[in-house]
Amino acid sequence: MAVQSNRSELAVVRIDPGVSFRTQAYAALKAAIADADIYSRPDEIRLDERALCHQLGVSRTPVREAMTLLEQEGFLRTEPRRGIFIVRKKKRQIVEMIQVWAALEGMAARLAAARASATEIGELRHLFDQFIGDNPHDRIDEYSDANIAFHQALIRLAGSPLIAQLTANLFLHVRAVRKATIAHGDRAERSLADHLAIIEALERRDAAAAEQLSRDHALGLAAHVEQFCNFLD
Repeated sequence: MAVQSNRSELAVVRIDPGVSFRTQAYAALKAAIADADIYSRPDEIRLDERALCHQLGVSRTPVREAMTLLEQEGFLRTEPRRGIFIVRKKKRQIVEMIQVWAALEGMAARLAAARASATEIGELRHLFDQFIGDNPHDRIDEYSDANIAFHQALIRLAGSPLIAQLTANLFLHVRAVRKATIAHGDRAERSLADHLAIIEALERRDAAAAEQLSRDHALGLAAHVEQFCNFLD
């Protein structure tokens, strides 16, 4: 059954006139799409070009150029007489994206075990200080933010520009699915345990364990999506 479409303003930041309007509009729109939780709502998000121009403080030309680029990258789609929508992937596509993410994040964890400083690894642990001895499900929004920050940091600590580049577009959808599923059952509790195990492997400089744990953690999300996420059908 087709989902209902709903026009929604994105939380975009007004851009700086000192830099290319198209470049800034593209960056602002892409960041806003990443924050839009596109899988946490039953309807699709339709963009309002006029409202976006007002929010960004620019004319329609750079906004249209930015949206064209985002459509070419697969984040937006245009429907004649209906408007421009943020693309929501189907379950099969999401599972495949997470599987690719698992391979890349696993390698990122392996590299981070060798390259990240003790301070950087300690900062990963501090992300979860407030949830130790507590049920993360009781503060699910805060835990969801920490969860996303952990995965972003793990990619960054690999020190690999290529992995960062390859995961950048995947992350938009993987992040949105993580946010939409983190409150399912005991996923938050299991996620916290997985993260702490990954951090312990990094602290031991056990690259093989860090890679395996990170990959298994992501593949667990893929399995959950495949089994339970009917909203992606």
